[in-house]
Formats: sequence, structure tokens, C-alpha cells
Amino acid sequence: MQSLQPHWARRLLAALAIVASVLGVTTAMAPAASADVFNSCTQSRCSAARSANSTWSSMGYPSSRDWYDWPNGKCNFSGGFFQNRDGQLPGDDHTFQEFDVYPRACNARRDAYRIVVDRTTGVVYFSPDHYRNFYRL
Repeated sequence: MQSLQPHWARRLLAALAIVASVLGVTTAMAPAASADVFNSCTQSRCSAARSANSTWSSMGYPSSRDWYDWPNGKCNFSGGFFQNRDGQLPGDDHTFQEFDVYPRACNARRDAYRIVVDRTTGVVYFSPDHYRNFYRL
């Protein structure tokens, strides 16, 4: 006799995906544990990351995961706390927050560019590839 469990599992996953879609929940891949951390920012987008950091800093680095008003009538997203679960950044017991670099229309799809602020030390990192690499600003 064939087991019905795989059919139930597929149906459950499909139902969960529909509910997540209706609620606007997004999924993301886990960051790579073997991320590289560089002591300076040499990427072409570092100036945009520095500018975003300046604006987020002027807002006091909000801790709530939400959309925030940005200059020129756009919005930008604060992702809340970055867990550093895979230990990509130094400081196992540090508190980190993540913020989007590029503003857009409120509730628009997010891209991969982030700044991560070490709230324990004040060091700010730029990740141009969603936590695969980190460049100190």
C-alpha cells in the first residue's frame, strides 16, 4: 500500500505558500557562512552605501523592521536585527542591525544591497550581495 504522506506534505506546502503570498511574506536564502569581510570598501557602490548610512544614522538607526520615509519622496527599508547566526561578522555577542541601501517606492521589492551596523562597536559594513561579502565603511 502506497503512503499518502507525500501528497499531504505537498498540499500543506502549497497552502503555506499561498498564505505567505497573500500576507506578503517573503523568503530569503540563508547567508553564506563563508562570507569574506574586508577592512575597507572598494566596491563601486560604496558611496551609495555611505550615503544611505548617513541618512539611517541621522534617523537614529531605527530598530523596527519597516518602511521609512526617505528624501525625495521615496522610502527605504530597515530590516531590523541581523542575527549573524553563521558568524560572518566578528563579534559573536554583538548586536547587529540591517538596512537597505537603495530607496524605492514604499512596499516595492527589495534588492540585495545592505548595510549592517554593529550596534556594540559602531562599525558599519556594506554587503553588495546579500551577506556573501562585507566591506567596512
